[in-house]
Amino acid sequence: MAILDYPDAVKNLVAELKRLPSVGPRSAERIAIWLLQSKKANPIALAGALSHAAADVVLCDVCGFFATQDGCPCCLALGREEDILCVVEQPTDVLPIERSGAFRGRYHCLGGKLSPLDHVTPSDLRIAGLLTRARPGMEVILALGCDVEGDATAHYLAEELRDKGCKITRIAQGLPAGGGLEHADELTLLRAMQGRRNISME
Repeated sequence: MAILDYPDAVKNLVAELKRLPSVGPRSAERIAIWLLQSKKANPIALAGALSHAAADVVLCDVCGFFATQDGCPCCLALGREEDILCVVEQPTDVLPIERSGAFRGRYHCLGGKLSPLDHVTPSDLRIAGLLTRARPGMEVILALGCDVEGDATAHYLAEELRDKGCKITRIAQGLPAGGGLEHADELTLLRAMQGRRNISME
């Protein structure tokens, strides 16, 4: 006697959910069943939101934050300090810093960090755009993670920015060892930003 299994439509949904980060086979199955059975779920609305976001959301050519055809909220924001630039690994790192209230300048999202083991080189990151934006008298804050790759990226950027006439600082090491900004609370980020140190002479 054949062993029963989910219909192909359900198996396809589970397979797509398994592609999400930190979602294993069992979690994907539970999410799929919840979407199909729960009265609180609205899979049609979810599908529409995903389709709309995939079609309309891009990365800003200037700063690398999430943007739409209406523009980039980072670049269009009024009242920001123009002479201070905060460099982060990913666009998702911007929001924790904003919530901390410690920074009112502009941002630049690299799109990752240097990682030879993962074949991520300087050409894979938005470093050229950063060097274009950097100008004499500007402070460039390197708000990168405290892991090996984050340290390597910070040192590389400091070398590249050395002749730009910038003040180059890095946020204080109040972050968990080996952790990124997405795991830090607002108070930790506030103290890290306030305690940033000059690394232009390192």
